[in-house]
Amino acid sequence: MFQTAFVSGASRGIGRAIATALAREGYHLSLTCEKNSDLLEELAEDLRKTYHIQVLTFTGDMADYDFVQKTAEQTLTQFGQIDVVINNAGISYLGLLHEMTVDAWNRVLSVNLSSCFYTAKCFCPSMIARQRGHILSVSSMWGTVGASCEVAYSASKGGVHAFTRALAKELAPSGIAVNAIACGVIDTQMNDFLSDEERQALNESIPAGRFAQSSEVADAVIHLLQSPSYLTGQIIGIDGGYL
Repeated sequence: MFQTAFVSGASRGIGRAIATALAREGYHLSLTCEKNSDLLEELAEDLRKTYHIQVLTFTGDMADYDFVQKTAEQTLTQFGQIDVVINNAGISYLGLLHEMTVDAWNRVLSVNLSSCFYTAKCFCPSMIARQRGHILSVSSMWGTVGASCEVAYSASKGGVHAFTRALAKELAPSGIAVNAIACGVIDTQMNDFLSDEERQALNESIPAGRFAQSSEVADAVIHLLQSPSYLTGQIIGIDGGYL
């Protein structure tokens, strides 16, 4: 029996690695990106040819409920079901809080947190009807402990953690597992702003002595999806021992 998965922010980085890992497991995919349509379609075509799966692609803003709703509707129309929802789309903001604009604050909260509500609202009815499914959000260790000069990002990820725990309790009677992965420092473009000196200092502060690769997060996702639905409401750290 085929399985299907939705992955937001799949054109690069962690989302791209997760989409590839799911394709390797035989999932049909519904993938989104905000701007990198060419990269996303390139990935989709490669996955179709390599793994002989169906891949839908959508370009739009995960902070826009109308976009998420239309994407979910088309996904369910095409596949008839959804088994896995991966909330991966996210943005960061680095700077002093008192210098942050209200629009910038709202943007971070909308992309990182509200999008999780949107996907759950749109996909949960299908999962509840089938009494099965997984919802997994890619979060951050800063949602657990907070980071200086990343207050909005930390607040949004802390919200994801609370959202995960609460929704897990709500959906457990329906056999749906809801978890989050709290990532440490992952070697993606989000960290390109770091200088060589800053990267070295950060490496030295991580017990594992290095940044993680996106593929390692993707491997963790696959392991979680293969776990029983009794494993739910958990924030699972993958941070090299940083916390």
